[in-house]
Amino acid sequence: MESVFSLESIMEDLKKYKDNPKTTYLAESYEKLLKEEKEIFAMSEKDASMAELAREEMKTVEEQKVAIMKQMNEILDSEKVEEEFPNEVILEIRAGAGGEEAALFAFELSQMYKKFGESRGWTFKVLDESKTSIGGYKYASFEVRGKDVYRILRFETGVHRIQRIPETEKTGRVHTSTASVAILPIRKKTTIEIKESDLEIEFSRSGGAGGQNVNKVETAVRLIHKPTGIDVRCTSERSQVKNREKAMSILTAKLEVAHEEEEAKKFGSERKNQIGTGDRSEKIRTYNILQDRITDHRIKESWHNIAEIMDGKLDDILATVADRAEKGEMGRGEE
Repeated sequence: MESVFSLESIMEDLKKYKDNPKTTYLAESYEKLLKEEKEIFAMSEKDASMAELAREEMKTVEEQKVAIMKQMNEILDSEKVEEEFPNEVILEIRAGAGGEEAALFAFELSQMYKKFGESRGWTFKVLDESKTSIGGYKYASFEVRGKDVYRILRFETGVHRIQRIPETEKTGRVHTSTASVAILPIRKKTTIEIKESDLEIEFSRSGGAGGQNVNKVETAVRLIHKPTGIDVRCTSERSQVKNREKAMSILTAKLEVAHEEEEAKKFGSERKNQIGTGDRSEKIRTYNILQDRITDHRIKESWHNIAEIMDGKLDDILATVADRAEKGEMGRGEE
């Protein structure tokens, strides 16, 4: 019987599995099988009468090795998918043109995504918000966690526009208002390096619900990245340290997206095929209340029954947009 393996080289190949906490125990089991295989081989070399038995044992060991290797590779493959399409995002919604009406629309969009997420078992957590006197959102950011959250929401980045007659409008004139949406993936691995010297940090008291102690301690954290001017604020946690950690992860995500957008622009005509990047100044969707029609301008497709869609029934829109994008059939939104 001949040795068909080099233990040293295989051990080196095992390093990536041993270094990963999710596959460490499997890699150790694989190592034991390698040593067992070596012992069986040595035994057959010393005693030819044991060759047949050794072959049977080697066959069993090989089957176990194949099964473990398959399991380890499946774990690493699933990690790669999760790295590309993480199960955590920051959803940012900001009122645009249209004053109070735009702020109300921003709030309605947040509720639409929340209800859609709840139908899929996702969790929504308010990180920061700025409300108007009548309950609209000037700005709001949410942490959204759940299976396939980025894969499903990644094409929602852009300007959303609503056309309707506001309740306060006495002349019956149709108003057009906008709100911008940004989907920021939170990845476990990042190449973005943030220097402490590049940060300006502000602390303040958290507002809103949370009990009497919320406003007594300066737990809210605002980070300003001086080289880019990007700033983030987090008020969701009860401790300053946790809010700072959360704000850092959001800032990292924003810098990553900014870098991706910059890279996407370099490719010109290939831009429409970029996954997860979009120009936030483009109007990607119009919600026309009078005509009960939602139109996505990137794929020139429309849907009806706005009330149901705004109540979280987004499945068809999101699936259609993703399908067209994957086929390379998604164009740009309106400028």
